[in-house]
Amino acid sequence: MLRRIALLGMALLLSACESMQVNYDYNPATDFAAFHTWAWQDPPVQYQPNNPMLRSELTEQRIMQAVTTQMDQKGLRPVAPGAKPDLLVHTWLIVANRQEQIVTNYGYGGPWGGPWGGYWGGPWEGYWGPPMYNETRNVVYQVGTLQIDLMDAKTGQLVWRGSAEKVVDDTPSPEERSAAIHKAVAKIFSDYPPKPGSR
Repeated sequence: MLRRIALLGMALLLSACESMQVNYDYNPATDFAAFHTWAWQDPPVQYQPNNPMLRSELTEQRIMQAVTTQMDQKGLRPVAPGAKPDLLVHTWLIVANRQEQIVTNYGYGGPWGGPWGGYWGGPWEGYWGPPMYNETRNVVYQVGTLQIDLMDAKTGQLVWRGSAEKVVDDTPSPEERSAAIHKAVAKIFSDYPPKPGSR
């Protein structure tokens, strides 16, 4: 029973982390309307850590396809052969460990709690009184971040960056991987071109 409660606490923590967090940054002095064409910076996808288990040509293909789709929807076209692009695109796939503490409470002192707790105690103790004891666990999990950088090809300066992070699912199917990447890239590009006052 105690193990089931502890596992429930971990599940609640991870479910809270499952929502995708998207962040943006950009140079407000940039005229984004002046950008019309783009090209990949070599290499188009980099990994951190540079681990063979993380690197995958299939993942790269999914990322590049998703980015190409979004760039096209934003009216940005791949540069013609031999021409110079307005933007260079570079992506990162970053996987890092995170750690959270979960405190699980076991048992309560009954409807009256102690002589100063329960119903007659302070509101912080609640009707059922304080827990009899609790257990603190450290839960380690992985968070994946997909980061997309857009650089002014003329100056080489970073002008826009978007990223999305989410708890890593250890057993996704190929279809789920593709859908997750396309969803993340679409959310990242939802802020491009940046609107006045956006982050």
